[in-house]
Amino acid sequence: MGKTTKGRNVAILFITLMLFWLMLNGKLDTDVLIVGTVVSFVIALMYRDGLSFFTEFRFTPAAFMAGFRYYGYFFKELFKSNVKLAAIVLSPSLPVKPAIVKVRTKLKSRMGRLMLANSITLTPGTLSVEMDGEWLYIHWVRMETDDIEEATACIVSGFESYLEVMYG
Repeated sequence: MGKTTKGRNVAILFITLMLFWLMLNGKLDTDVLIVGTVVSFVIALMYRDGLSFFTEFRFTPAAFMAGFRYYGYFFKELFKSNVKLAAIVLSPSLPVKPAIVKVRTKLKSRMGRLMLANSITLTPGTLSVEMDGEWLYIHWVRMETDDIEEATACIVSGFESYLEVMYG
């Protein structure tokens, strides 16, 4: 990671923390600004190699549009998987077929892969267990297929299409 990237990460993290601080306080008094600036700067320096939402984000109009569409897609999948899991739990036969499936991601960026793994985990019925290079191991409450390509299409491809535009 070069100096420019680290500097950019510090600036992005500082701005994110400062905005969060100001939203929490709801005022622009001098003491609030001074404390927020100092604390945000120290935290940004301490965690300059860490990941934030904007780390590796492509600041292009297409990436911003993909971001909005990603959240729409995520909430749709969240709703669908909640209904699907509720139907499984409420069914007297409890039709579960738990398994860990191996899927592949095309994403290259660390943040893109992190967002993908978290999105999969946040949708009920699937849980990201491990990531090893381009491979993700997903615990699936009701395995629909053990074929890598089919499981990838079923679990990963929808999220990935937006994340690829946002992060690469």
